[in-house]
Order: sequence, then structure tokens, then C-alpha cells
Amino acid sequence: MIKVGIVGGTGYTGVELLRLLAQHSEVKLEAITSRGEAGQPVSAIYPNLRGRVDIAFSEPDVERLAACDVVFYATPNGIAMKQVPELLARGVKIIDLAADFRLKDPAVWQQWYGMPHACPDLLAEAVYGLPEVNREAIKSARLVANPGCYPTAVQLGFLPLLNAGVIDAEHLIADAASGVSGAGRKAELNSLLCESSESLKAYGVSGHRHLPEIRQGLSNVVSAPVGLTFVPHLAPMIRGIHATLYARLTKPVDDLQSLFEAAYANEPFVDVMPAGSLPETRSVKGANTCRLAVYRPQGGDTVVVLSVIDNLVKGAAGQAVQNMNLMCGFDEQAGLSHIALMP
Repeated sequence: MIKVGIVGGTGYTGVELLRLLAQHSEVKLEAITSRGEAGQPVSAIYPNLRGRVDIAFSEPDVERLAACDVVFYATPNGIAMKQVPELLARGVKIIDLAADFRLKDPAVWQQWYGMPHACPDLLAEAVYGLPEVNREAIKSARLVANPGCYPTAVQLGFLPLLNAGVIDAEHLIADAASGVSGAGRKAELNSLLCESSESLKAYGVSGHRHLPEIRQGLSNVVSAPVGLTFVPHLAPMIRGIHATLYARLTKPVDDLQSLFEAAYANEPFVDVMPAGSLPETRSVKGANTCRLAVYRPQGGDTVVVLSVIDNLVKGAAGQAVQNMNLMCGFDEQAGLSHIALMP
């Protein structure tokens, strides 16, 4: 059994981590930090955890965190990079759910996140935590950059086509919609029920922070820069991401369905649905699953891939637990066997 700490335990990804880790047979929750709620029992803030999590929120004390085997950072961007070096030096494994270690180029990080990187020397070491791509590297990592939610859905949809070398990698399109929880647990006008309900809108059209992360991941597959147009949307729902992906075929493919099924045949958390399926976000709600469907409309040269995930699970906390399992030598599916909630 390992001791686990969570920095930033009151946000949506933090409480999702608590929900998953509280049921993990190999985990003892050692520390859950929150400056604003320090001293408050976790179950007082999140009553769904009554009887499952019996500790209180605490200040982010380095000594207490250093006593953990693994520490998750479920904090805003820019926090983990200031604290991680000391914990790594003391032998703690780190999984960062923010963007601090996702981008390899510190200049690109500063361009998109508006601040210089606090420990650029660690960017090369950090392993990008998409298990379907970097499983073996994750197993030996001490610092994992958990992917963003949009990047997870988009990359898993494009990967089989790029690996097979059958599409034009310079003209990719990702049209994706996310539930409001993707904006985080904060009082913000756009996230209010009356502002987001009964409406659908695009945002970040000229450039979204996840764009360089997606480009970096896809470029690594083809060993060359990719061209990607990425347009995110805010959908009137709490959880879920639906990504519709478009690419142009450059080589003949006899059976796209078989291509996808073969690519993910051994992946426990990627479900390639039967031909003609239309995956729904509600089919993955609460589960660490990405469901995919692939189409070739009218038999033309355009491929359309539909990709759905729960942005808080496979898009955040669930994938983080999946990475922890790999880093610690546990069964990769441990603590992640939840069936999606329907309706």
C-alpha cells in the first residue's frame, strides 16, 4: 500500500481524485490540501465522501507531502512547477494534472501561459501521461504530466490514422465541445447556470491553450510538425467532451473500422464501437473510458472520427490514477472499474 497526497483537493478534479482513490485497495490517503478549507473535514465539503474519506483538509505542508509516495497536483497552472523540485529531491513521485509539465519548450509554455517556467530543466524529464502512447516510459517515471481533457479526446481519435500514415497530417480539424465543469470550480459568469444552459458557443477560436499540447503530441507520432485547426465549444452539460475530428485520406484504406479495432485491441480504456455507432457523452459519465467511432461519409476521402470522454475522469483524475497504477506497478485498471452512469 502506498501513501498518497493531493494538493488542491477542493476543485472538481481534486474531488474526483478523492472519489477514485478512496476505493483503491492499494492507496492510503495521507494528505489533502486546501488553504481555504484547512481544518474542515473532507466530508463536510463533499458529503458524497462521508464514510469513505475520514481526514480533514490541511495546509500544503512540504514535510507532510514529503512523507507520501505519490503526490497529485490538482491545482491551477503555475503552482506545481514551484513546489515539485523539492518533493522530487525527497523521493516523491509526482503526477501533475495541470499544464506545468506538458509542453517541452519553455518558450512555448511562456507564450501560452503568460509566465516564465519555474523549473525548465524538468520539462525534458517529465513524461507525458497518455498511457496509450507512453505506457513503458510512465512505468519508470518520477514526474508525469497528466494530459489535458481536450488533448486526450483528440489525440486518441487521430492516433490510429497517423500511426498508419494514411491521412494528410498538415490539415487536421478538431471540433470539440466540453461540459461546464471543464472551466473548474470557481464563480465565473460564463459558468453560471443561467449563462451556459440552453446555449452552445465556441470559444478560443483564435488559439486555445490546449492547441500546442495537441500539436506536440500528434507531431511526435509522425516525427514532423502537424497542421491542426482546433475549435472548442462550451456545451450546456456538467460533464463530458465530444470531439468530432476530420482528416483527408492520402492512401487507400480497405477497412477503417478494422484499423481502429486493431490499434486499440489491447487498450483497457479505449472502446472502438461497432460500425455505424454514435457515441454519447453520457455513455462515459463517471468512467475512465474513451469511446470512438469512425466514419467515411459517402465513401469519399474524408475520415470523420467521433471521440467521447468524461473530462473529469479519462480527461483528468481517472487518467491520473491510471498513470499512478503504472508508476507504482499496480494493475493498470485498479480502482478504475466503474461503469458509466446512465441516465
